[in-house]
Amino acid sequence: SFISVSTGGIFETVENEPVNIEELAFKFAVTNINRNRTLMPNTTLTYDIQRINLFDSFEASRRACDQLALGVAALFGPSHSSSVSAVQSICNALEVPHIQTRWKHPTVDNKDAFYINLYPDYAAISRAVLDLVLYYNWKIVTVVYEDSTGLIRLQELIKAPSRYNIKIKIRQLPSGNKDARPLLKEMKKGKEFYVIFDCSHETAAEILKQILSMGMMTEYYHYFFTTLDLFALDLEPYRYSGVNMTGFRLLNIENPQVSSVIEKWSMERLQAPPKPETGLLDGMMTTEAALMYDAVYMVAVASQRASQMTVSSLQCHRHKPWRFGPRFMNLIKEASARWDGLTGRITFNKTDGLRKDFDLDIISLKEEGTEKAAGEVSNHLYKVWKKIGVWNSYSGLNMTDSNKGQSTNITDSLANRTLIVTTILEDPYVMYKKSDKPLYGNDRFEGYCLDLLKELSNILGFIYEVKLVSDGKYGAQNDKGEWNGMVKELIDHKADLAVAPLTITYVREKVIDFSKPFMTLGISILYRKPNGTNPGVFSFLNPLSPDIWMYVLLACLGVSCVLFVIARFTPYEWYNPHPCNPDSDVVENNFTLLNSFWFGVGALMQQGSELMPKALSTRIVGGIWWFFTLIIISSYTANLAAFLTVERMESPIDSADDLAKQTKIEYGAVRDGSTMTFFKKSKISTYEKMWAFMSSRQQTALVKNNDEGIQRVLTTDYALLMESTSIEYVTQRNCNLTQIGGLIDSKGYGVGTPIGSPYRDKITIAILQLQEEGKLHMMKEKWWRGNGCPEEDSKEASALGVENIGGIFIVLAAGLVLSVFVAIGEFIYKSRKNSDIEQVSHPFPACLCFWEAEACGCGGGCIISRFAGVQCLSFNAIMEELGISLKHQKKLKKRSRTKGKSSFTSILTCHQRRTLRKETIA
Repeated sequence: SFISVSTGGIFETVENEPVNIEELAFKFAVTNINRNRTLMPNTTLTYDIQRINLFDSFEASRRACDQLALGVAALFGPSHSSSVSAVQSICNALEVPHIQTRWKHPTVDNKDAFYINLYPDYAAISRAVLDLVLYYNWKIVTVVYEDSTGLIRLQELIKAPSRYNIKIKIRQLPSGNKDARPLLKEMKKGKEFYVIFDCSHETAAEILKQILSMGMMTEYYHYFFTTLDLFALDLEPYRYSGVNMTGFRLLNIENPQVSSVIEKWSMERLQAPPKPETGLLDGMMTTEAALMYDAVYMVAVASQRASQMTVSSLQCHRHKPWRFGPRFMNLIKEASARWDGLTGRITFNKTDGLRKDFDLDIISLKEEGTEKAAGEVSNHLYKVWKKIGVWNSYSGLNMTDSNKGQSTNITDSLANRTLIVTTILEDPYVMYKKSDKPLYGNDRFEGYCLDLLKELSNILGFIYEVKLVSDGKYGAQNDKGEWNGMVKELIDHKADLAVAPLTITYVREKVIDFSKPFMTLGISILYRKPNGTNPGVFSFLNPLSPDIWMYVLLACLGVSCVLFVIARFTPYEWYNPHPCNPDSDVVENNFTLLNSFWFGVGALMQQGSELMPKALSTRIVGGIWWFFTLIIISSYTANLAAFLTVERMESPIDSADDLAKQTKIEYGAVRDGSTMTFFKKSKISTYEKMWAFMSSRQQTALVKNNDEGIQRVLTTDYALLMESTSIEYVTQRNCNLTQIGGLIDSKGYGVGTPIGSPYRDKITIAILQLQEEGKLHMMKEKWWRGNGCPEEDSKEASALGVENIGGIFIVLAAGLVLSVFVAIGEFIYKSRKNSDIEQVSHPFPACLCFWEAEACGCGGGCIISRFAGVQCLSFNAIMEELGISLKHQKKLKKRSRTKGKSSFTSILTCHQRRTLRKETIA
């Protein structure tokens, strides 16, 4: 025998909505379940439906009492909170299960044991939204809600700023009318690109149309809708806009049994009037309909198991509860635990009857969806969506998409997309093409960046339109935090890419995104080449400084004096000049003061002086002096070639430190460029000092562009701080310019995109491919290679000219002339001296007295006389002879002198008393 179990349903109606979607789902569920004899072999469900007006809680209570009087095992609906509370209190008093399928504002003290709600818990959904925001790393989020209940549903997200570094803007949709365009205009002006909408699917459908009309349906926006019916909307007009759109889905369409039920629903809805709600796809099953189906299924399973249960008529005024109510309520909860419905696993809290432990599919809009569902209709309905992850109320977020931290619902392909590219005129990156014919569009330009764009376009398949930046600037931030140049155009979404020598910096990275660098470089100094100075005729003196020359001369004099003194002190430097007379008391010493100086000069000139030290002490002095002269001469010789052959290039600056330490040479950078920003933000003392100099002379130190700076370098005493790659290009084409010093920093040029752009990763992958293929290097060689400048240092030795070693000849000539004058002076001095002696008359024969130790061979001196010949004298006799000669010389000076020519062969006559006798000879 069949058992009939009656259920009741209370549904609200709207004026323009003759049938509620939940009512349709309720009827569909009862009909479909009754046909399943495997599930319900002995039980049949019947229903009683009551319709009420919205927000009419009194009518809801009256209809509920009417249905309970008929004897229903469970009561479904209504949906709105005021009516729900009235019906819920009645069911709780009479212990009849009350089942809800819509979100309801939770009460503070909810102790209704006979109430269950299949709609996911609001707190869990709020945590899911927060987890997704954290996953995408959104720092600024706009929350747009429809009514006050939205703030309750998103309270976890609204509390996020106190725990996470997130800024949240809260906006409310206008009530009454559906025109949200003024609000959207404010959001567009405020550059609010990450927006969370908490609204019904009807409102969401209308909002999407207005977003499209406002031009905000682009790849730079990311919209998230909290409604669980986003998948059911007709999003065909937005598939190819590139917009990022994400939402939750509770239906488990991957289950074949679920897809089969959805197929039946779709077919029934497409065939039977009335038409589905506005904005939904034809025949689409909403989440509310699926939840109603699951609720009816749970009651059916519980009824099949409660074979002994009887349903009796209950009266509201008597307050007599249904005696099978608690048991039947437990059977309903047990039935859900053993079955996965259309909305997945269904379990409830024991205390409040709210749903727990559920899964939310995270879906993303795609041009070509990858969803797989059983059935042709389902595949057609879900083809625009891709499942990118799952959120579980216990385990949290589990993203299956590989693009962590980025919008995952962007377009997979750039093929045939037209991108606006902003750039700036800068040789050799972007230049006007020289042509006799008028050029238009991208054909007007050429350069490294244009070749790079062409290669990227070939790889990714996009179409590009090149536009010059309006203000001619790269992009810098002023004191008010406002940007200019190409960076501003990316921020304002006036351009999709910035392909130019745009440096990747920290401050820019905070407002725009960059690809991996396509070129690495650093800041250096551009300056004029110093004028070369040919070596002078006295350049042979340059290898040693004037101080060293002076020290060498003083060292030579000092060593000569030390050698003279030591030679006088040591007994081993005194020798007997007459070896034939070993008993002689006469000894001699070769190291006189002049001879000592001659010894030092000879060693310094690497020549011998025939004076050999004999004593150990003098040999030590000589050896040390030889070692000293060896090092000095070797060092001199080693540097002499460079000073004689190389044209000296003396630059007033060699590094950034040299620039910072002086003020004569003015220096600066391109205004509002990355180089200026580097010095402005630097904390290094040298660079801070340089920025202080530049900022104090902004009108003259900072230039508009590189071309202006290069002209100033060529025409004035100015040094330009710029990127090393640009310096390399300029110096290849202007041999009057050179790079001073090395690199001040290390950085790179990258392709700029708006922050959160879907193109960045694809551009990066393409750049890495070009790098591996060597095309980036080939393009650089193509545009940087110039005619080149002659090498400064020739590898072949050049012949020395008069200008190199002419000073040696001058020194030689001066030495010769000096020697002639000295010889003449000696001759005149000696002749005048001899002339005075010849004028004195002598009664005795003249004789010549001189020292001749070697000729005499005796111990003292000797006298050569015309009559006596050579006679040896003792040392005492010689001393006596010298005294007499001095007295005789004084007398000669007192006599009058007669003028006459002096003979070179004149001899000194001796006094008569100096005639030697035999007895005076030793």
